[in-house]
Amino acid sequence: MNVAFFLIPKQDVIYLKINSTMRQAIEKMEFHRYSAIPLIDDQGCYRGTITEGDLLWKLKNTPGLNFQNTQSIRLTEIEQHIQNYPVSINSRMEDLISRAVEQNFIPVVDDQKIFIGIVRRREILEYCTKALGMLESLPFKD
Repeated sequence: MNVAFFLIPKQDVIYLKINSTMRQAIEKMEFHRYSAIPLIDDQGCYRGTITEGDLLWKLKNTPGLNFQNTQSIRLTEIEQHIQNYPVSINSRMEDLISRAVEQNFIPVVDDQKIFIGIVRRREILEYCTKALGMLESLPFKD
Protein backbone atom coordinates (compact mmCIF):
# COMPACT_ATOMS: atom_id res chain seq x y z
CA MET A 1 0.00 0.00 0.00
CA ASN A 2 1.33 3.45 -0.81
CA VAL A 3 0.44 7.04 -0.01
CA ALA A 4 -1.23 7.60 -3.40
CA PHE A 5 -3.96 5.11 -2.46
CA PHE A 6 -5.25 7.56 0.18
CA LEU A 7 -4.44 10.81 -1.62
CA ILE A 8 -7.09 13.49 -2.07
CA PRO A 9 -5.61 15.43 -5.01
CA LYS A 10 -4.89 19.15 -4.80
CA GLN A 11 -7.77 20.06 -7.12
CA ASP A 12 -10.18 18.53 -4.55
CA VAL A 13 -8.54 20.16 -1.51
CA ILE A 14 -9.35 23.52 0.03
CA TYR A 15 -6.09 25.46 0.49
CA LEU A 16 -4.89 29.04 0.55
CA LYS A 17 -1.90 30.89 -0.85
CA ILE A 18 0.49 32.01 1.88
CA ASN A 19 -0.03 35.67 0.92
CA SER A 20 -3.83 35.44 1.40
CA THR A 21 -5.46 37.59 4.05
CA MET A 22 -6.70 36.65 7.47
CA ARG A 23 -10.22 37.52 6.34
CA GLN A 24 -9.98 35.12 3.39
CA ALA A 25 -8.88 32.35 5.77
CA ILE A 26 -11.73 33.04 8.20
CA GLU A 27 -14.33 33.09 5.44
CA LYS A 28 -12.99 29.95 3.75
CA MET A 29 -12.89 28.07 7.07
CA GLU A 30 -16.42 29.17 7.92
CA PHE A 31 -17.82 28.28 4.50
CA HIS A 32 -16.23 24.81 4.41
CA ARG A 33 -16.50 24.25 8.19
CA TYR A 34 -12.79 23.44 8.47
CA SER A 35 -10.62 24.15 11.47
CA ALA A 36 -7.35 24.07 9.51
CA ILE A 37 -6.28 24.73 5.91
CA PRO A 38 -2.98 23.99 4.14
CA LEU A 39 -0.95 26.93 2.84
CA ILE A 40 1.09 27.00 -0.36
CA ASP A 41 3.42 29.57 -1.87
CA ASP A 42 3.36 31.03 -5.39
CA GLN A 43 5.47 28.12 -6.68
CA GLY A 44 2.97 25.59 -5.27
CA CYS A 45 5.18 24.41 -2.39
CA TYR A 46 3.57 23.49 0.92
CA ARG A 47 4.31 26.19 3.53
CA GLY A 48 2.34 25.11 6.58
CA THR A 49 -1.17 24.98 7.93
CA ILE A 50 -3.25 27.82 9.31
CA THR A 51 -5.68 26.89 12.09
CA GLU A 52 -8.63 28.54 13.81
CA GLY A 53 -6.45 28.80 16.90
CA ASP A 54 -3.76 30.70 14.98
CA LEU A 55 -6.38 33.19 13.80
CA LEU A 56 -7.91 33.58 17.26
CA TRP A 57 -4.51 34.15 18.90
CA LYS A 58 -3.67 36.78 16.29
CA LEU A 59 -7.00 38.52 16.94
CA LYS A 60 -6.50 38.36 20.72
CA ASN A 61 -2.91 39.59 20.66
CA THR A 62 -3.28 42.42 18.12
CA PRO A 63 -4.70 45.60 19.62
CA GLY A 64 -7.35 47.17 17.42
CA LEU A 65 -7.77 44.12 15.21
CA ASN A 66 -11.39 43.20 14.48
CA PHE A 67 -13.17 41.29 11.74
CA GLN A 68 -13.56 44.40 9.59
CA ASN A 69 -9.82 45.01 9.32
CA THR A 70 -8.63 41.40 9.03
CA GLN A 71 -8.29 41.97 5.27
CA SER A 72 -5.15 43.98 6.04
CA ILE A 73 -3.40 41.06 7.79
CA ARG A 74 -1.51 38.59 5.56
CA LEU A 75 -1.23 34.97 6.64
CA THR A 76 2.56 35.41 6.57
CA GLU A 77 2.07 37.71 9.60
CA ILE A 78 0.31 35.01 11.63
CA GLU A 79 2.31 32.57 13.73
CA GLN A 80 1.48 28.92 13.05
CA HIS A 81 1.28 27.15 16.40
CA ILE A 82 0.77 23.65 15.01
CA GLN A 83 2.97 22.12 12.35
CA ASN A 84 1.36 19.63 9.99
CA TYR A 85 4.45 18.01 8.56
CA PRO A 86 4.14 16.75 4.97
CA VAL A 87 5.11 13.39 3.58
CA SER A 88 6.51 12.63 0.17
CA ILE A 89 4.29 10.80 -2.30
CA ASN A 90 7.03 8.14 -2.16
CA SER A 91 6.89 7.76 1.63
CA ARG A 92 6.30 4.49 3.40
CA MET A 93 2.95 3.75 5.01
CA GLU A 94 4.66 3.81 8.41
CA ASP A 95 5.51 7.49 7.86
CA LEU A 96 1.94 8.29 6.90
CA ILE A 97 0.47 6.48 9.90
CA SER A 98 2.92 8.03 12.35
CA ARG A 99 1.92 11.50 11.14
CA ALA A 100 -1.78 10.63 11.32
CA VAL A 101 -1.40 9.97 15.03
CA GLU A 102 -0.71 13.69 15.56
CA GLN A 103 -2.38 15.35 12.55
CA ASN A 104 -5.97 15.31 11.24
CA PHE A 105 -4.58 15.52 7.73
CA ILE A 106 -1.19 14.96 6.21
CA PRO A 107 -0.03 17.21 3.37
CA VAL A 108 1.57 15.27 0.51
CA VAL A 109 4.34 16.73 -1.66
CA ASP A 110 6.26 15.53 -4.70
CA ASP A 111 10.05 15.35 -5.05
CA GLN A 112 10.28 19.13 -5.60
CA LYS A 113 8.20 19.82 -2.44
CA ILE A 114 5.20 20.85 -4.56
CA PHE A 115 1.91 20.35 -2.73
CA ILE A 116 -0.08 17.62 -4.51
CA GLY A 117 -2.84 16.89 -2.00
CA ILE A 118 -3.65 15.56 1.44
CA VAL A 119 -4.39 12.33 3.20
CA ARG A 120 -7.02 12.57 5.91
CA ARG A 121 -6.80 10.57 9.09
CA ARG A 122 -10.36 9.43 8.46
CA GLU A 123 -9.48 7.45 5.32
CA ILE A 124 -6.58 5.76 7.05
CA LEU A 125 -8.77 4.73 9.97
CA GLU A 126 -11.55 3.51 7.68
CA TYR A 127 -9.07 1.43 5.70
CA CYS A 128 -7.57 -0.07 8.85
CA THR A 129 -11.00 -0.85 10.28
CA LYS A 130 -12.07 -2.57 7.08
CA ALA A 131 -8.80 -4.48 6.96
CA LEU A 132 -9.44 -5.71 10.47
CA GLY A 133 -13.01 -6.70 9.53
CA MET A 134 -14.44 -4.40 12.16
CA LEU A 135 -16.42 -1.84 10.17
CA GLU A 136 -19.62 -3.88 9.99
CA SER A 137 -19.73 -4.28 13.76
CA LEU A 138 -19.31 -0.58 14.59
CA PRO A 139 -22.53 1.19 15.69
CA PHE A 140 -21.60 4.55 14.07
CA LYS A 141 -20.94 3.44 10.49
CA ASP A 142 -22.43 5.54 7.64
